Amino acid sequence: MPTIAIVDGYSTGSALSRALAERGVTCVHVRSGESLYDYYLKTFRPGDYAVDLGFVADEDRLVDRLRALGVDRVVAGTEPGVVLADTLNHLLGTPGNDIATVTARRDKSAMAATVAAAGLAVPAGRCFESVDQAVAWYATSLSGPAVVKPVDGAGTDNVRFCESLDEVRLACATVLASVNLYGVPNRRVLVQERLVGTEFYVNTVSYAGRHRVAEIWRYTKRPGPGGGPIYDYEEPVDRGSALARQLREFVFGVLDALGVRSSAAHTELMLTDRGPVLIEAGARLGGATLPDVVAKFCGVSQTFLQAQHLVDPASLDQFDDRTPGWAAAVRNVSLINPVPVAAQAGDWYARLSKLPAAVAIAARCSPGAELPQTVDLFSSPGYLYLAAEDPAEVERSYEMLRRWERHGLYGS
Repeated sequence: MPTIAIVDGYSTGSALSRALAERGVTCVHVRSGESLYDYYLKTFRPGDYAVDLGFVADEDRLVDRLRALGVDRVVAGTEPGVVLADTLNHLLGTPGNDIATVTARRDKSAMAATVAAAGLAVPAGRCFESVDQAVAWYATSLSGPAVVKPVDGAGTDNVRFCESLDEVRLACATVLASVNLYGVPNRRVLVQERLVGTEFYVNTVSYAGRHRVAEIWRYTKRPGPGGGPIYDYEEPVDRGSALARQLREFVFGVLDALGVRSSAAHTELMLTDRGPVLIEAGARLGGATLPDVVAKFCGVSQTFLQAQHLVDPASLDQFDDRTPGWAAAVRNVSLINPVPVAAQAGDWYARLSKLPAAVAIAARCSPGAELPQTVDLFSSPGYLYLAAEDPAEVERSYEMLRRWERHGLYGS
C-alpha cells in the first residue's frame, strides 16, 4: 500500500482521508499555513493519519520528513493546500502537476490568462492593486454587469455582483481591505464581466495527463442580501449525454492548459451563447459533497475515484467516464437562513429529516446559539440531498424546505 500525504485534509479532504484509511493506506497530514479558517478546521479527522506533521515552515526540512516517511504521493485536501502539494510533488519527484504553471492554478488572473493563451474562452477581466485602477478600467473597458472577487479566494468569499461604477468601487474596496479565508490579506482584486448562461462544475481525476470525469453538476444560484451569489441547489448531468461530451472537451482543454496532470480538479464554467467559458478551476476535490451519497446514486464519486486511483493508478484508465449514470432524480440543496437568528430552535435538524425526499443531511444544529443570515457559502447552515425516482417528489420536498425557511425554520 502507498503512503499518501494530504495537505490541508479538511472539507472534502476529510472524506478522502477516511476513504484512504478504509483502504489500508498510510496517511500523513501536512498544514500549508499556521492558521486556517474554523470552517475548515472543524472537519478535520486526526484519527485517519499515522503522522500529523502540522505546519513546517522550512520546505527542505518538510521534504526530508516526507522522504523519511516513504511518501509516494502528495495531494491537496482543499484549496489552500494546492500550491504546497504541487511544490512537494515536484521536490520529491512524485507524480504531480506541472510546476511551471503552479501560479495559474491558484491566481485567478494568471489562470484566465493561461487558459486564454490556449485558445479557450474566459471572461473579460483584469487584476488590480488599487480601487482607483480597478474603477478606471471598469469605466472604460466594461461598463456593464461585473463580478468582483479576490484573486485567490474560495467559494463565494467576498464575491460581489455589480451593476454600476459605485458598486464596483465599494466591492473592490471591501476585497482589498479584507483577508481571505486562509488569513492572508487580499493584495489584489479581480474585476470580470458577469457571464450570462447556465453554470456547471465538472469534477475530474487525472494521472500522467490522462483525465477522467467523475461528476458533472448544474448549479442554480441566487443573488444574496450582500450583493454576492448564494448557492441554491445543484443537480447532476448524466456523463453519457451530449451536453456532458461538450463540457468534457472544454474542461480537458482547461486542465491541459493549467498543467493539471496528476490530481483531482474542480472546474466551474458557464455555458453561454458563445459556448463554454471558464469561471475558475481548482486542482483539488470539489467541496460541499457527501461522497457516499453521490456514489450510491451515481455509482462513483470524485472522492472515491481519486482514492481508488491513489491505491491503484492503473485503475483510472479502466474507468469509463462516458457511461450513463444516476439511478434517481437527485438534488443537493444548500440551506438558506433568510434572517439572523438570536437563538436556534432545537428541532430544525430533525424537521429536515422529515422531508419526503431527504436522504442525507450535512448540517449542525446548535440549540439556543446564534445563526447568521446566509450571505455566502460559509454562512449557510449546511446542505442536504434530496432523491426520488419521481423528479416531482424532489421538487415538492425542495419547495417545502424553502417554505419552512421563510417561516422561521431555524429560529426558536
